[in-house]
Amino acid sequence: MSLLSTVVTTSESVAATTKRTPKVRALANCLRGLDKAEIEIGVAYLAGELPQGKIGIGYATLRTASQTPASESPSLQLAQVDAALTTLAGVKGAGSTAARTKHLRDLFAAATQAEQSFLLKLLSGELRQGALAAVMTDGIAMAADIPIVEVRRAVMYAPTLGAVALAALHDERSALSRFQLATLSPVVPMLAETAEDIEDALQMLGANAVFEWKLDGARIQVHKRGDEVRVFTRNLNNVADAVPEVIEAVRAMPARELVLDGEVIALDSQGNPLPFQLTMRRFGRKLDVETLRRELPLYPFFFDCLRLDADSLADRPAHERYAALASAVPSNLRVPQLITTDLRQAERFYADALAKGHEGVMAKSLIAPYEAGKRGASWLKIKHTHTLDLVVLAAEWGSGRRTGKLSNLHLGARHPATGEFVMLGKTFKGLTDSMLEWQTKEFLAREVSRDSNTVTLRPELVVEIAFNDIQASSHYTGGYALRFARVKRYRSDKAASEADTIETVRSLYDAQSGVEAHKRFV
Repeated sequence: MSLLSTVVTTSESVAATTKRTPKVRALANCLRGLDKAEIEIGVAYLAGELPQGKIGIGYATLRTASQTPASESPSLQLAQVDAALTTLAGVKGAGSTAARTKHLRDLFAAATQAEQSFLLKLLSGELRQGALAAVMTDGIAMAADIPIVEVRRAVMYAPTLGAVALAALHDERSALSRFQLATLSPVVPMLAETAEDIEDALQMLGANAVFEWKLDGARIQVHKRGDEVRVFTRNLNNVADAVPEVIEAVRAMPARELVLDGEVIALDSQGNPLPFQLTMRRFGRKLDVETLRRELPLYPFFFDCLRLDADSLADRPAHERYAALASAVPSNLRVPQLITTDLRQAERFYADALAKGHEGVMAKSLIAPYEAGKRGASWLKIKHTHTLDLVVLAAEWGSGRRTGKLSNLHLGARHPATGEFVMLGKTFKGLTDSMLEWQTKEFLAREVSRDSNTVTLRPELVVEIAFNDIQASSHYTGGYALRFARVKRYRSDKAASEADTIETVRSLYDAQSGVEAHKRFV
């Protein structure tokens, strides 16, 4: 049987380095040494997860239990720990706090100091040693000597990383192929890179491009099996109860089994998109769903089909998935598409999407598979952006490759009445290495004060910030926040007194939101 100390030592090794290869090697060595019956437990712990899921232990209870004297030599087995946590998860009702504390004390009493520290972090959700899913996936491939592409594909559809590790290390290599997309079990959605414009997207995708409207709604993944329909968010939360319109629309489709990728969005009476914030109101309401549905109806639009009846389509090229989508989903519930290599035709399609109030377009490869959880160049987003000239108020020290550089910018707009600056948010995106070098030097020359992580500056430097839209926000003093903000360039030609004002921000917000629509629903 495998000792917990094996996992603890590996976790410490992984946490001690920022380099990916040593992390992967340490994980692979650990996996090879674990007993077959405990591989799934070990993989879960190294990824900072519990096989039992959340078991509801408060931090105060953990601290009390961890004060119990620890054993001097490692003796705890992974299976023992797993059994103890399963027992803990089942303790409920009157007297459960005292019972849980006793179980925890018994567990900690058998643990070394290092094991106690590991368990404390694991149970409190604070184990961040760098063994994230992608690194663990690489570790599984190295341990089993299987091509990484095969392991990554299995991870897309397997219920847990541990299940993939067990199959890769102890079954035939072909066993990974048994992991397939299944209905009612969500997968992490595929993500997109960014293209500068339509011409850039066509150059990247060549003759295999399809364009789609990019809706500013909430990403959904809908699963149907018979009459059962589930709706998952991009975080894989089942929100079916909040969106009965989606349930009804998909249940009416003739296919017995379906997995669809799409967006749900709130529209006004003319069919124009309402602000993103209004769409998201529907996901926060648990009561009076029908009342809110009448006030703020949602409309689903689908752009991909990952399963149609007995056929799992995720590994198929996009043009086959689109054919399945067209056969299964009515045209009024599909996102508008255009297949073309003609720049002017594609630009007209893009302009039409913007004119109807949408974010922009997606450009996708017709020959690429669906890569769950991956952000790849076979999907490209081209969005209409705004820019503001804002003042840098402070900056935070970076991490990783940005260690030693001032990176995360605190952005401020000018208040026309007082001449002071009000904060609109932060961004570290869009910064090149040369920008990081330059701004660190310039920021330090303007330093007013600092704490352990942030340097406050004299408000002198103006930076041009691109963003997609503006949200109302109580988090920042300006009352607004920029969505998807990124640095375009520094404006050395502008003084801080020429930066955009908070009134400009407010006007842009009113224009994009539709003030009357906002008042109607808030």
